[in-house]
Amino acid sequence: MERIVFLDRATLAPQIKLRPPAFEHQLTEHEKTRPEHVAERLEGATIAITNKAPITAETLERVPTLKLIAVAATGTDCVDKAACKQRGIAVANIRGYAVNTVPEHTFALMLALRRNVIAYRESVLAGRWQESGQFCFFDHPIRDLAGARLGIIGAGSLGQRVAEIGRAFGMVPLFSAHKGAKDHGKLYTPWDEVMQTSDVISLHAPLTPHTRNMIGREELKAMKRCPLLINTARGGLVDEAALVDALDNGWISGAGFDVTSTEPPALDHPLMRLAGRSNVILTPHVAWASDEAQQGLADQLMNNIDNFVAGTPSNLVGGSY
Repeated sequence: MERIVFLDRATLAPQIKLRPPAFEHQLTEHEKTRPEHVAERLEGATIAITNKAPITAETLERVPTLKLIAVAATGTDCVDKAACKQRGIAVANIRGYAVNTVPEHTFALMLALRRNVIAYRESVLAGRWQESGQFCFFDHPIRDLAGARLGIIGAGSLGQRVAEIGRAFGMVPLFSAHKGAKDHGKLYTPWDEVMQTSDVISLHAPLTPHTRNMIGREELKAMKRCPLLINTARGGLVDEAALVDALDNGWISGAGFDVTSTEPPALDHPLMRLAGRSNVILTPHVAWASDEAQQGLADQLMNNIDNFVAGTPSNLVGGSY
């Protein structure tokens, strides 16, 4: 009988259903697990499920029964994959589940900021409509998406879907070449041109040593069209201290962020200090979290576990098995 332990069930919404595995099993669910408690909770487990709870080499030494780590996310940074490979432990992840939810959240942020929805809502609540004495008022500028140049950093499935939606709005998508790249294919526009000519810049790149702080002071100052900056990808892609200066100095017109460099951010985190501004929207890393996407993730998670036990593993992460 397989013993399955879900270390952080609370990272999926309570309405999301986990289909029971198709084999004899014992499933234990923990809402949250602190790093120092991971090893003891996995004692005797053959399959671990984790979203963000770290599974380190030290933990693996204490859990010799483990055969599979099923990550309830696409990113697998929380797992020491090299140690898994040494011990013959498989690691499986989730793929392709967010192709609608993340782009839709991206455009929710984009539309709200481009049309100053937050500022107008605050003005209405403050009585400005009645004060105006007419059917409307024009305190905050409103810009259409149609005709705007949409700079997209990251040409994977999410970036491609954002471009598709952008075209439907009449936007002109530009896929950015890698920063500093001299040679690029026809799909890509030079990095500097994207920075200088975009009306909206949307990030859809992974966080790697190469992409960390890829948008810094130099890039923000180069944004000649005072664009919106949207980040539904990863915290750390943007230098957050430089972002504060960019908003203070008017280098960009607004920021819509779903991610921060540390999550949850401390109350004195730069983005928390910005969050009250009408041209800033900060959401708590929920771009991925529509009910439809979460249920698709949960179904794929259980498929990965079923397939592994049946001897036909799916979505194995390279270098782990």
